[in-house]
Amino acid sequence: MQTSASERKPLLRISNLKQYFPLKTKGLYVKANDGITLDIYEGETLGLVGESGCGKSTLGRTLLQLYRQTDGRTMYYGRTLDDMAPKYVGETIKTLAKRRTQLKTLEEKREAVEKEYEAMPDGEAKYAKFNDVEQARKEANDCFLDMANLIGGFVMVDDLAPVSEAFMGLYKLSAKLHEANEELQDAELDLADANFAVEHSKKAEKAKAQAAKFQAKVDGINEKIAGIRKEIEAQHAKIDEMRKPYADNEEFQRLESFRDDGIDLARLEYDEIRQLRKDLQMIFQDPYSSLNPRMTVGQIISEGMIAHKYFKKNDERMQEEILKVMENAGLAPYFVHRYPHQFSGGQRQRIGIARSLAVRPKFVVCDEAVSALDVSIQSQILNLLQDLKEQQNLTYLFITHDLSVVKYISDRIGVMYLGNMVELADSEELFKHPRHPYTEALMNAIPTTDMDSGREIQVLEGDIPSPVKPPKGCKFHTRCKYCTEICKHQIPAWEEVSPNHFVACHHILDQEESK
Repeated sequence: MQTSASERKPLLRISNLKQYFPLKTKGLYVKANDGITLDIYEGETLGLVGESGCGKSTLGRTLLQLYRQTDGRTMYYGRTLDDMAPKYVGETIKTLAKRRTQLKTLEEKREAVEKEYEAMPDGEAKYAKFNDVEQARKEANDCFLDMANLIGGFVMVDDLAPVSEAFMGLYKLSAKLHEANEELQDAELDLADANFAVEHSKKAEKAKAQAAKFQAKVDGINEKIAGIRKEIEAQHAKIDEMRKPYADNEEFQRLESFRDDGIDLARLEYDEIRQLRKDLQMIFQDPYSSLNPRMTVGQIISEGMIAHKYFKKNDERMQEEILKVMENAGLAPYFVHRYPHQFSGGQRQRIGIARSLAVRPKFVVCDEAVSALDVSIQSQILNLLQDLKEQQNLTYLFITHDLSVVKYISDRIGVMYLGNMVELADSEELFKHPRHPYTEALMNAIPTTDMDSGREIQVLEGDIPSPVKPPKGCKFHTRCKYCTEICKHQIPAWEEVSPNHFVACHHILDQEESK
């Protein structure tokens, strides 16, 4: 039974994501991702398709912040603000009054630009002004969300000083909790080593004393964490009390709906992103160049375990975990001391999968993970990824240019063209009823072995325009057989045309046309 969108819990929520790469020529950029909005739900496989150069791989790397995104929000719900305490939260809370003054200025600017736009007659000048309207709306919206995501309805309160004080108190407690959790991770690592020594050391009494010492330390830190969590609960309760006078205020309640406990990956600092690397992993396209030729399989898999403090270097317990990870990826235990050049392409990709999953991630970007493999091996790797997803409750972003592969593995499919998402729907729905002309063109170009279908392969004609200077309006209009005048000037809106089916097009195909 299909789960409705309202029942699914998002792991990532992407809003207006942009990734521009500057060129040597001043003022010119490659607009690799140009305003992408979508949710990625826990436990799903979201497929991403499109022609080469459409920005699929860039999107995957940007979500992981391997490329720091140029603009937009990427909210991550695998951790809480209480546990993470990002620095941007403290900076926002400190400057609430200043930010609200800025918001008022930006709202006045937006209203003026919109008024000017509405008064203009239809034509080229009005189409050009539309971009100014969109930019003004975005600036005001970003400033508003910076505050509203954290404090909700309190954005409208006249005196922000007590609000700032209450939320700053919460932030400081969260920072203490984060520090204590880091301390606990180190102590538990020491305790695990000590317990291992108790079982294997000849000096048992000395080892037991060490274990008892570290156990006491772990217990002490756990008590400290429990105390901080109680203080955090009390501070949340205090803030909830501050909300009670506004229980009947409709505007306050409307603004409360913007409150968001997700972590904005785009606003994290480098060290903060590193703390989340074990949550957000990647399986690379090329199983040859993505592995260090000077490291053995065991070293490759253990590297992340050591970096993220699951084990210390040369920890004897790590060997058992490495073998377990290898077994899960379909690798024989005797491979552990071999080097990458001694393996086939499929085996190397299994090593890459094992390396990524060794740190127990929640979200994995599979960037063309089977495109470099023989067709006979592709299905084996796809089945492995499916099995690991179910066993470890993983969430995948599966990037490919092969529609038959994406149909097999994906729960939902997004279609990208020249940096934009043009269609998003459940896998079965998208193949039955493609609603965007570009999706339709991709479907018509799929070879078929069904001689009785009567369908001829229709190759999509024309070259992909430059991402440096993309066409105005709908970027696909230069190759679209349904193109009209509005397509050349106005960017189509991203809209839900049927349940869970989103399209950005001025001429959305009806279901009869798309069959």
